[in-house]
Amino acid sequence: MAACGDYIRSQFPTIDDELYHYVEGILDSSKDDFEDGEEVYEAIGQVLHEVADKPEKEVRQICETLLAMLKGTTNGGDGENIHEKRQNGMNKVLNAPVHLGAMAATLEEQVEQIKSIWVTTRDDTMKVDAKKLEKAEAKLQQKQEKRTGQDSNPSKNNSIGNQSSDTASASQMMSKKESRMESKGGTNKTQDIRIENFDVAYGDRVLLQGADLTLAFGRRYGLIGRNGLGKTTLLRMISNKQLRIPSHVRVLHVEQEVAGDETSALNSVLESDTERSALLSREAELQALIEKEGGKNDTLGEELAKVYEAMQTAEVEKAPSRAGAILSGLGFSVERQSWPTKAFSGGWRMRLALARALFSRPDLLLLDEPTNMLDIKAILWLEKYLQCWPTTLLVVSHDRNFLDTVPTDILYLKGQKIEAYKGNYEQFEKTKGEREKNAQREYEAQQAKRAHVQEFIDRFRYNANRASSVQSKIKMLEKLPELKAVEKEAEVTLRFPDVIPLSPPILQLNEVSFRYETSKNSDYIFTGVNLTATLQSRICIVGENGAGKTTLLKIITGTLSPTRGTIHIHRNLKFGYFSQHHVDQLDMTVCPVELLQNHFPGKPTEEYRRMLGSFGVSGDLALQTICSLSGGQKSRVAFALMCAAMPNFLVLDEPTNHLDIESIEALGRALNTCQAGVILVSHDERLIRLVCTELWVCGQGSVRCIEGGFDEYRKIIEKELEA
Repeated sequence: MAACGDYIRSQFPTIDDELYHYVEGILDSSKDDFEDGEEVYEAIGQVLHEVADKPEKEVRQICETLLAMLKGTTNGGDGENIHEKRQNGMNKVLNAPVHLGAMAATLEEQVEQIKSIWVTTRDDTMKVDAKKLEKAEAKLQQKQEKRTGQDSNPSKNNSIGNQSSDTASASQMMSKKESRMESKGGTNKTQDIRIENFDVAYGDRVLLQGADLTLAFGRRYGLIGRNGLGKTTLLRMISNKQLRIPSHVRVLHVEQEVAGDETSALNSVLESDTERSALLSREAELQALIEKEGGKNDTLGEELAKVYEAMQTAEVEKAPSRAGAILSGLGFSVERQSWPTKAFSGGWRMRLALARALFSRPDLLLLDEPTNMLDIKAILWLEKYLQCWPTTLLVVSHDRNFLDTVPTDILYLKGQKIEAYKGNYEQFEKTKGEREKNAQREYEAQQAKRAHVQEFIDRFRYNANRASSVQSKIKMLEKLPELKAVEKEAEVTLRFPDVIPLSPPILQLNEVSFRYETSKNSDYIFTGVNLTATLQSRICIVGENGAGKTTLLKIITGTLSPTRGTIHIHRNLKFGYFSQHHVDQLDMTVCPVELLQNHFPGKPTEEYRRMLGSFGVSGDLALQTICSLSGGQKSRVAFALMCAAMPNFLVLDEPTNHLDIESIEALGRALNTCQAGVILVSHDERLIRLVCTELWVCGQGSVRCIEGGFDEYRKIIEKELEA
């Protein structure tokens, strides 16, 4: 090591003592592990670059020389071959036989002599001083932070979706073998993904700690867990490569809507296949060159033939029909597929983003609540399509029926860990229940055993005849594994406030028709609607997107006036209207308590907290800024704000968006027991079955009641999809 130290000093005369000892310590502690100069450069190259502004090639050559010194293939400064030195100390040559029995008889006197035979010593001067190492690492960290702060290139910033790095962060352990495989040009060609022992934090809050995630190629994973535990954050970490996965794995996260421009919807989907676009572009270039040279260049002809072969393999000719089928399944008519993307609303552009992802078929597809933007018909189509998905799928969803139909595995996020279960959601519930029962039985059995053994110890602790037995029992207790009681998640409860009953009639729509007055010749969205509701009504309105469901709700609540027909409303009827639009318009800069205080001033803080607590926003959640809450938690705040006005008739437009499964179940129970009337627009099959006693279908210019409820409606849709 002395030779290495002298060499480092000669090449870097300005290196300070702390960094010198740091580099020397790394070389000494890892000299047996280094296999080539590249590994030496990975270990100390960055530090050497910090010391002096030398070209990378020169620093790599220095690392090669240091490796040669460490391995003994070159001579050190004192002229003696380093390899000839014993790494664990000096050998001692015995000049006479040793009688171990005699030496053991006088062990205390002969201990040094025995050690000289059996124990090799290490020169303590070669060890790294822990304090010096800590100082050197701190100094290096400061230099790196300063350097990063001066770096103005945004592509080097390791943030999540252009968010600042202080909002969400991740750390991950990676084995030396995996690092080496990545650094050597992707020798690892597996499509399986293993992310081991990683942490994810949002600000000061730890979401995942020491978690493991394994995604086998070709499997479909449903990621579930309560609102606010970090499911969406985890997807963003994977898509932005803040959690490292093999570099050759193509990842696509459907999160941003498609930008609006003149590109048609169909072409927008086709352009998402970069391989197809590159082949078509190269074909056009080669055709132009061949025409220019009069077809006399054989090399160009051979390349064009290879391009045609690749196009045939990639099924380029079938791409337009495949893209059209995907768009049609997601609700785009043939006419709409030719519209420019700028002509679509945000919700339809999100559908376009989903269509592009399904068409391009990445190695890993990440979907976050894909059913939120879809109507029931599109959801049923998507479920069927994803059942044949050829690569790896990781989807966050709270749609119970979707989770029963699509996933082959369930990943359950709980207690800062990820638990893996085989099968769909229904199988997950059974397996999880069995695991918890077994774990609780094991815990209770161990507690009983501990109590029994402890009773024996306490009874005979001072009995000399039983001393050995007592000590044996004490050791046995110490060796028992520490089991914990099963912690059951708190049940979600939502509670709507009590209301004063009203005598009928409450709400009546008689021969209502509506069209937007943009033109006198515009078509009616619906005509001849007759609807009657009481405080006991549980009406669900379904239909394809654009059929007029939200328009009908606005007419009921008085936001829009009907073009024809009449509406009769009880004079004491007070609507509570909920939609995702209201959630998005919450003041994100205040906490939930302040939000209620601003809208309904004059009440004590305890009253605001009680209102929020009715919808599961309690404890610290009620004091966090709304922008830091998850989508489901924001929805609960919006529910509390709506109910603070004490409505006696609830009109809910897609209330399940972003709610977790437990919250959707709780919402269904709360709507069944509340005293207010309910009109609900939803695509969540589970909620519809839990709540609704009347099913109204919007479509084909009318609103009609279906006998047979949701089962009959589902049969109608399935027939349409098969046609």
